[in-house]
Amino acid sequence: MRTALILLFLLAVGAIPGSVLPQHSVSTEQVQNYYLENPDLAPWLDRFFLFDVYSSPWYAAIYLLLFISLTGCVLPRAAAHYRAMRAQPPRTPRNLGRLPYSATFRTGAAPETVLAEARTLLKGYRTDTADDSVAAERGYLRESGNVLFHLALLALLVSLGIGSFLGYRGNMLVVEGDGFANTLPSYDAFYPGTAVDASSLQPFSFTVNDFEASFIEEGSLSGQAAAFSADLSYRAAPDAAEERHTLEVNHPLSVDGVQVYLLGHGYAPEFQVTDAEGNVVFDQAVPFLTREEATFTSDGVVKVPDIAPEQLGFIGVFVPSAARTPDGALTSDFPAPRDPVVTLQAYRGDLGLDSGDPQSVYQLYTDQMTEIGASEEMRPGDSWELPDGAGTITFTGYRDYISMQVNSNPARLPALVSAAAAVLGLLCTLFVRPRRVWVRARPGEDGRTVVEIGGLAKTEGAGPAVEFHELSLRLRDKLRARPASDTGTEKE
Repeated sequence: MRTALILLFLLAVGAIPGSVLPQHSVSTEQVQNYYLENPDLAPWLDRFFLFDVYSSPWYAAIYLLLFISLTGCVLPRAAAHYRAMRAQPPRTPRNLGRLPYSATFRTGAAPETVLAEARTLLKGYRTDTADDSVAAERGYLRESGNVLFHLALLALLVSLGIGSFLGYRGNMLVVEGDGFANTLPSYDAFYPGTAVDASSLQPFSFTVNDFEASFIEEGSLSGQAAAFSADLSYRAAPDAAEERHTLEVNHPLSVDGVQVYLLGHGYAPEFQVTDAEGNVVFDQAVPFLTREEATFTSDGVVKVPDIAPEQLGFIGVFVPSAARTPDGALTSDFPAPRDPVVTLQAYRGDLGLDSGDPQSVYQLYTDQMTEIGASEEMRPGDSWELPDGAGTITFTGYRDYISMQVNSNPARLPALVSAAAAVLGLLCTLFVRPRRVWVRARPGEDGRTVVEIGGLAKTEGAGPAVEFHELSLRLRDKLRARPASDTGTEKE
């Protein structure tokens, strides 16, 4: 059991990076922001799987060793407890006076009457009568709870393993007004279980009809989010009827065994790009990643591959409520779009999209490009005519986007039941108090019956002494003992 405790401690310590550092499984956007803010440290952390702690090989090794250790501890203990439950209570010790709790008194009742009354008082105990004594024991539920707790932990580990084998999760950004279909290309990041492939995905789809975000306007909490909600239209299958759902934090969409969670939101500025001849070559909303959570200052990239003679790329900064710092720099002073402004840096050349190398849609690779200028502050409707007749870009407006996570875990219910069973077992272990009581009745030299009572508790505290004292008094009262004949003492 000591090994299991050490491994459980290591499992808890190993989970700390998963709480401190952003995780791919929760928000790919936050991981990308961490890369931007810590370009030297982030690759080293990624080498040790610290952005994917719970699916890392070293965390799985601790998990597996804990499972093996728990199995080796719990199964023999459960078998021993089963045998103990079927066995009779321990035989009455020869000298009850040596027990932590004991009392002796005399009564005019016959020994058989004393033992019968003792069995009546000990109704909540398992009893065994042998010769001149009654042995009683209760509190087996404490060890049962202990065994249940550890068996539930094993079941929980198995459920988590099944979930990681048969389940999957994915993250994506969906712009307000756009839709999502549960297919692999629709995800920004996808983490399948070992047995999951494209054919395993449930065929649901949805459209984000509207998104609303409200923020606290005044006071010390000004700028903090008050509520996020998205109005969704969804279908469980292509031929299923359309239904509506209001998606909120901690109020996911559940469809066909899958949960769709709202993680956060941001802004997607809309741009229209025309070439030198006035032809529209780009017209869409581009999600910008939030750089500052307090003000929603965001960074993004616009890639325009379908323009001649050279492709265009833009690195942009979007501020929803434009303001100035004391040194005159552009910033945002509130997360809501009170005065949206975007600034752009333009590049011309080869975007590298045809090289075959994977690229992030949120980064512009400028190795084969030349910077051609920077824009002034642009508000919705403003245009910037690019140098050297490269074309024109217009900031036409903005839309909200929401970051979401899809989670499919077929072992979710077994894991919940296992966790509930573990809590129940722990409560039994903490609050059930095992007790052993022995009552011996034998004829005395004066013809009266000598009654000896002994008690043993497996827990410490004042409770056992009080219970034993009350038990001995109740037995005396039932036997109508005479105080004058009581020659015994109690040791508590």
